[in-house]
Amino acid sequence: MLTEEKGSAAELARLQRERDDADRRYNDALTKLDAAIRKPRDAPHPPPPYDEFQITPLNERWELLSLKPEEGRGWLRKLRAHAWAMVAPLFERQQAFNSALVDHVNRNVVMHRETARALETTIAFVREDHRLIIEYQNLLILFFQQITPYIDTRDRHVAGLMHGLAAGISALGDELQKRWESMVARERRYDAQVTDVRTTLSVMQRAVQTLKRELEKQGAIGAMGAMGAMGATGAGLSAGAQSAKADAALDSYKYVGFEDQFRGSEHDIRERVAMYVPLFEGASDVLDVGCGRGEFLDLLRERGISARGVDLNEEMAAVCRQRGLEATAGDALGYLLAQPDESVGGLFAAQVVEHLEPDYLMRFLDAAYHKLRPGSTIVLETINPACWYAFFSSYIRDITHVRPLHPDTLQYLVSASGFQKVTVRYSAPFPDEDKLQPLPAKSGTAHDIDVLNENVRKLNALLFTYLDYAAIGERL
Repeated sequence: MLTEEKGSAAELARLQRERDDADRRYNDALTKLDAAIRKPRDAPHPPPPYDEFQITPLNERWELLSLKPEEGRGWLRKLRAHAWAMVAPLFERQQAFNSALVDHVNRNVVMHRETARALETTIAFVREDHRLIIEYQNLLILFFQQITPYIDTRDRHVAGLMHGLAAGISALGDELQKRWESMVARERRYDAQVTDVRTTLSVMQRAVQTLKRELEKQGAIGAMGAMGAMGATGAGLSAGAQSAKADAALDSYKYVGFEDQFRGSEHDIRERVAMYVPLFEGASDVLDVGCGRGEFLDLLRERGISARGVDLNEEMAAVCRQRGLEATAGDALGYLLAQPDESVGGLFAAQVVEHLEPDYLMRFLDAAYHKLRPGSTIVLETINPACWYAFFSSYIRDITHVRPLHPDTLQYLVSASGFQKVTVRYSAPFPDEDKLQPLPAKSGTAHDIDVLNENVRKLNALLFTYLDYAAIGERL
């Protein structure tokens, strides 16, 4: 949770830095844009209007031939005619030039008038457009300057809405969490009550079955007593012995109920021991010591491997026989010693050796070596006391446990009894999600993280390792 809060704070700080940097770049760009706007320059004045002052005189005076002298009489007439003949070509050419020039000037007067008016109008338009552009740019700068406050206002509004929404969600989450915790507590109470009822019912069922069998035996004994086969003293001793046996049988069902509640259901046990079935492939006449309810015997039967079981608890053996399995109630060592040498095709004992005294265990291993066939396998599964959780949770819960066996100890004892290729196979690993969790790599310094993670690894190896193990050997 602390790591998540640190990560969230770092993310918020990163976003704030990005926002500040974006604001700085925006303000810089706005300043440059404002500086780029120049004051409008004065537009050029239109040129002066076209000078038409001499247009009228030119049109009145261009015709020179109108000055031709009048005709007279006598020598004066001849003199005039002779003189005119000499200058007339010059006047005609000059008049032609004057005519062309006046015509050209007259035709360009209108064009010059329109050009002047067009220049004046264009300059006025350019001046107005320039003024409008400058005004637009100023308004654009003003608009850009108002964007940031507007966005900030919207951000504050959205932030307020988000804060209210977050508060509502938090309140709803708290309420849901309270309701969930209440439901979980209620479910746990119901589960505990159901477990208690199931345990009580299981114990009662075992007691009824035991009472039924004992009553049947007592009925048979009563029938034999009615035949007068025994004396009064002998009859009294027999009745006492039978009563003691009945009391032991009546108590045995309690341990069956204990197994049902704490070791696990038949389905759970089948899943745990199924990993050992391949070790007995091709074998026959496998002996399951401490067969319990017969989960492993049932698995062997499904694989076509013949097997039988022995259990000190009469009630357990009876449960196996009810399921069609071959099982005998008796002492494991005594049963094993009664078998011919090299007659047993394999030996399996799950959660048994921790119930045995050391000298009994040594004799049991020696007997197993002599009774197993060459090439057969022995598997001894027990609680792993090297796992503190397994020791303090599973081992000390069962009052019938005598002594925990360290994996190295059991491996050595099996090897010392003559078995070869003895290995240790760990099982029932502790769930990873329930172990101590290492720190993420991003938090703290690298050295601190390495030290802490190494400590976590050591604690996990010490406290939360495998809950069970099995010593597996081979009779050569």
